[in-house]
Amino acid sequence: MTEQQPLSALHIVVTRPREQAAQLARNIERAGGKAILFPLLEITPPADAQPLHAVLQRLAEFDLAIFISPNAVRYGMQAAGTLPPQLKVATVGQGSAHALQDLGVRGIIAPQDRFDSEALLALPELQQVAGWRVAIFRGDGGRELLGDTLRARGAVVEYVTCYQRSRPQQDVSVLDGAIDALTVTSSEALGYLWDMLDAAARRRFSGIPLFVPHPRIAAAARQLGWREVVLAAGGDDGLLAGLIAWAKHREQS
Repeated sequence: MTEQQPLSALHIVVTRPREQAAQLARNIERAGGKAILFPLLEITPPADAQPLHAVLQRLAEFDLAIFISPNAVRYGMQAAGTLPPQLKVATVGQGSAHALQDLGVRGIIAPQDRFDSEALLALPELQQVAGWRVAIFRGDGGRELLGDTLRARGAVVEYVTCYQRSRPQQDVSVLDGAIDALTVTSSEALGYLWDMLDAAARRRFSGIPLFVPHPRIAAAARQLGWREVVLAAGGDDGLLAGLIAWAKHREQS
């Protein structure tokens, strides 16, 4: 290992959806590691786009649009084209905020530290929302905390499904080789991986260090029996930093 190649010779599984995996994989390989792409979620446009377009036609009537994820930005903005100028815009994380900024959207409300619904709801800009109309752009299903809390604060909330998630067809035997670490970025993806494994594979995988960006995913992994779960900061940069810190500690030990 060198300072420039802190992940030298380490085999690290990247389970992000294929469209979002490239940057993390490149960063791992720049740091000397071998990135193994094994997408655990497939992201596609909604099977029925009519409800999405119906909301977009009324978007000027809304006070706030919230984008749950970079996928919500990608598919929501692909359908919308542009946003009404008076519309306030918020995101749950910085990855979504950067994706909107790349599309020319400015003045985005987003948490700076923790990247989840709780952190967004704690921001001062979302405390006084009585009477606001709020559109939440997201995938099919998910947590209801954001909408429930905003409704309790007096807002009128509509969920807008702009993409759907599904389990891709994967052959888990491609992971039979050497694996030094796994990265998983959603509880749903973690569940899909666990379901693919037989009892012997579960025993093996539960001993591989697992890097996750949120306490909820970490808790789910420990409940399944994972022995070494590393809670990294959010986003690709957070996962990479966690991997590098772990690799350096491993080398020193």
